[in-house]
Amino acid sequence: MKKVKNDSEYLNNLRHSAAHLLAKSVKELWPGTHNAIGPSIENGFYQDFDFGDVKISDSDLPKIEEKMREILKSWNHFEFNEVSIEEAKKLFKDNPYKLELIEEFAKDGKRIQTNNPGNFLDLCKMGHVEKPKEELKNFKLLSIAGAYWRGNEKNKMLTRIYGTAFPSQQELDDYLKLLEESKKRDHRKLGVELDLYSISPLVGPGLILWHPKLSRVRNVVEQFWKDIHYQEGYQLVFTPHISSMDMFVISRHLSKYIDFMFPIMMHEFIEGESAPDYKGDEVLKPMNCPGHVQIYKAHPRSYRELPIRIGELGTVYRYERAGVLHGMTRVRGFTQDDSHIFCRPDQVKDEVRKVLRLTKKIYELFGFQDYHVYLSTRPEKYLGDLAIWEFAQNSLKEVLIEEKIPFDIDEGSGAFYGPKIDSKVKDSLGREWQLGTIQFDFNQPDKKETTKEEIEEFWNLKAFKHLFKSKDQAAKYLNRLGRGFDVTFVNSKGEPERVVMIHRVIFGALERFFGILIEHYGGAFPSWLAPVQAEIIPISDRHVEFAKKVKEELEKNHFRVEIDGRTETMQAKIRDAQNQKVPYMLIMGDKEQDQESVAVRTREKGNIGMMKSKEFIQKLREEVDRKSLQLMEK
Repeated sequence: MKKVKNDSEYLNNLRHSAAHLLAKSVKELWPGTHNAIGPSIENGFYQDFDFGDVKISDSDLPKIEEKMREILKSWNHFEFNEVSIEEAKKLFKDNPYKLELIEEFAKDGKRIQTNNPGNFLDLCKMGHVEKPKEELKNFKLLSIAGAYWRGNEKNKMLTRIYGTAFPSQQELDDYLKLLEESKKRDHRKLGVELDLYSISPLVGPGLILWHPKLSRVRNVVEQFWKDIHYQEGYQLVFTPHISSMDMFVISRHLSKYIDFMFPIMMHEFIEGESAPDYKGDEVLKPMNCPGHVQIYKAHPRSYRELPIRIGELGTVYRYERAGVLHGMTRVRGFTQDDSHIFCRPDQVKDEVRKVLRLTKKIYELFGFQDYHVYLSTRPEKYLGDLAIWEFAQNSLKEVLIEEKIPFDIDEGSGAFYGPKIDSKVKDSLGREWQLGTIQFDFNQPDKKETTKEEIEEFWNLKAFKHLFKSKDQAAKYLNRLGRGFDVTFVNSKGEPERVVMIHRVIFGALERFFGILIEHYGGAFPSWLAPVQAEIIPISDRHVEFAKKVKEELEKNHFRVEIDGRTETMQAKIRDAQNQKVPYMLIMGDKEQDQESVAVRTREKGNIGMMKSKEFIQKLREEVDRKSLQLMEK
């Protein structure tokens, strides 16, 4: 296969081949070690190992790399061979992880294939490079972590070694430089250094404590979000953090998300109150959309009222395994800028167009000039009629073309309830992040009877079974509820017509968005967004009163200001403000006090001269307002 830098298939084959090389090297260095799985991943690969009682650390990585380079010299090409279940079990009889995979492949009717680059037989079904000795030279091992076998916390903890590989040394060097810069910008590191947020084991893993500084930034962002959404005709609402389980059964979110939902809070019905139709148990909501549907359905809607745009900064809860939690970017409780548009079919394209334009406007405001769009089409298992799917997919595609937005088609990756457009932004380091999405929903507005297949799907969920004494009882419950909420409007003929429902987020989860923002800016928020826009630094105690006067004047103009009144040297105060990435430092001594001025420093340019306080206020005001004007003009 031709080596092409941006050829994702080739990169996957290259990195997967490197994972085999890693496995062979580790098994030679530590005989008796079992290798489990070793896939390619975004920007690299990993290999899981069971080392038994042996403990290794990052200090062992150079030794492993040396062994990999030694072994690579004898790897000319991979030989492949299809084997029977019995043969495979004999070949890998000493490796319990391979035996489990063999059983799984056999159960699913999959072919069982081995490969061998010359001196290492392994079980594998992925692609590989043609000339490993020539093509696998540019690799680097990166880190070691723990990982449960198959991602299940009930299984054994294995040792995972991460690495990366590229077609050329230059690409590898560039990536390693990017990694070093990423480490400096890591939002977990900056979160501590800048006192932005924390996670307490007493509160719970994956639950963010927003500290005062980052809370101030969040307030700015939320107010901006509310203002622009009111301008765009959205009606902002609040919905509870808990909701009846029945609602998520009707929406079918329960069957899709039950493994990621916090335990259902069961309670006995109030004495004397019958509940023939509903079970009555509550759950922490994993999403906001069913609540917005109930607000829409609070009274009949006319075609003249549509579109109705309902928005909320709504907090939801999803159980993510401890091993995948990652600072603010992978959490268990998060707030989404969730909005749902209820419209007529003839309004669909205009509504999608407005969301795309608003998305572009907002991303550019935060400095994400480069973002890419993906159109995800109908998956293998989907709800709704084929004709409706075709209408929705074509509508999305037509608007993207009309708006001249480049996009890729992600075949079969739509949600089970409708096709979608995903927006991925590139940060200042060129890394791509998934943020916004526009999704059609043919499921919730519909109304269908529960099918036998759906009853089986629910009953096969372990977390669902404990709620009912028998399958028949569960079936009666599901049949009573049905699927979908029957969301309609009265059309021009006076008849009920099914509404078109569009889900959309722009930020996505605020926690994740802020984690990305911290890294995008390297903690140095622009002045309009910074938690502290100016640090006032009096040189000595006799300048503190003047500092307070300037602070009061700035605060009257709605700026975020602090005074550093510590008995430290001026240089120490400047250094600390610089380390805290404050945009402006206002230094005042005798000269400044006498002239009622401030000596202004910026974190980028240093000293920029003396100004009257009103002059500085005007400068900062213009800088902050420029962002608002930028938004209004687009």
